Amino acid sequence: MTDSRTVTQENRDEGERIAVSRRALLAGSAGLALGTLGAAQEAAAQHGHGGTSGAVHAASHSNAVGSLSQRAYSVPTPVSNDIAHDPSAVPPPIGRREPETIRVDLETREVEAKLDQRATFRYWTFNGTVPGPMVRVRVGDTVEVHLKNAEDSWMMHNVDFHAVTGPGGGAEATNCAPGEEKAFKFKARHPGLYVYHCAVPPVAMHMANGMYGMILVEPEDGLPPVDREFYVMQGEIYTAEPFGSEGLLTEDYDKLLNERPEYFVLNGHVGALTDHYPMKASVGETIRIFFGVGGPNHVSSFHVIGEIFDRVYINGSVTQPPQTDVQTVVVPAGGAAIVEFQPEVPGRYVLVDHSLSRVERGLAGWLDVEGEENPEVFSEIG
Repeated sequence: MTDSRTVTQENRDEGERIAVSRRALLAGSAGLALGTLGAAQEAAAQHGHGGTSGAVHAASHSNAVGSLSQRAYSVPTPVSNDIAHDPSAVPPPIGRREPETIRVDLETREVEAKLDQRATFRYWTFNGTVPGPMVRVRVGDTVEVHLKNAEDSWMMHNVDFHAVTGPGGGAEATNCAPGEEKAFKFKARHPGLYVYHCAVPPVAMHMANGMYGMILVEPEDGLPPVDREFYVMQGEIYTAEPFGSEGLLTEDYDKLLNERPEYFVLNGHVGALTDHYPMKASVGETIRIFFGVGGPNHVSSFHVIGEIFDRVYINGSVTQPPQTDVQTVVVPAGGAAIVEFQPEVPGRYVLVDHSLSRVERGLAGWLDVEGEENPEVFSEIG
């Protein structure tokens, strides 16, 4: 008779072998110096308990839509972590001031968190949210970027700021193995809204898993004042399991290469800007949305159902006059736009990518506007 303790140990050993193999494969594909593969294997050895449970769960307990047992029993998602970024968490306007030195602290964290009501995903994040924190500086500022890779990470990480003039946008200076910290500084010479993201190969995988954010470099006089500002980014998630699966889902490299995401999301996960963080405003308020596409692959046709953008700063440029009276703005992967509008009628306005099939894969956000009805502008008949 086989000792149950022997079987348990064999299962644990097999789980550790799967975890190390998977991490080594991902880290090895990065092709970086500094012994990335060895660092990943060492991290796996040091943090085997957390990694093993995740790898075994991913290998044996993800419940695909077609599972027969799923039709009889719904498996609850045990993880309550949430990486969604509150769209109203925007740094305040800077306005007029002399250039300063600004320190930006980023920590790369890998965390299993909610993907939708039934599934979780192991996100790779900046500061624990997707997108990472919005950074706001003034043109002429010197920006010191300090990047720390959490000790329990499986992967090497870094950060590339599109606002940087310099090699790799800072990525080469911030290659961090788990537990390391690096820093660099740059002069913010060009006003505008810019994306930042992890740039460790495979770059697209790091971005698809959640490693992107934005930095606003204000012009000397700042931006015109508005009543409310929001921070919204679109992303794609590539899972081996089909859309709607239950349990811990795993990233799929082949789908990533073929640009076939299972999920399209705003601010990290399905429902982040509907059930979790619906945006709030009042009739007559001027609203500004800083919108970007973390991608890594698909262009967005950003649209707010029931509104027309009064002003659009195309490609995030704040040095050119904005376009006016725009219905939909095209934002490329790794790009940004600033839109402004003033709701005149109360109700729910829905943020979408007008490639509307993506709504069926999770992409939507709500802007709930309160105030008095305005029948001269809009009313039902009959």
